[in-house]
Amino acid sequence: MKIQELETYTQSQFEELKQLMTELSDRVSFSEQKLDDVLADSNCHLYVIMDNGHIIGCATLCVFHSPTGTKASIEDVVVSSAYRGQHLGKRLMEHVLEASKTFAPIELHLTSNPKRTVANILYQSLGFERKATNCYIMNS
Repeated sequence: MKIQELETYTQSQFEELKQLMTELSDRVSFSEQKLDDVLADSNCHLYVIMDNGHIIGCATLCVFHSPTGTKASIEDVVVSSAYRGQHLGKRLMEHVLEASKTFAPIELHLTSNPKRTVANILYQSLGFERKATNCYIMNS
């Protein structure tokens, strides 16, 4: 298995990513246009786990600059349920963390549903700390 940044995709790889997004949340709206937008954005980096040409996991690193420094959000971290329990999520996150060093110094942000117990344990084991803050969302 190989972890790499996705730059182009086939129709079957789009379908694999679409399936992964449904495993992440049943409320996700995923389209080729959204995927194209991510791949076209030089501040977004979509990393995938490949197994014999098939995408079985992914994570997105979105870098942005603010007056208080360079920051990045790690989004949409998911490994196919058929491959869980093989420490692939850890390998993927380690790859993303290593890639983020090219933007150092950087502050990494990550949110995770509290119900995703295994994922939350993984993030804490990698050095992420829970932050006591309110998280807001607005769709416009």
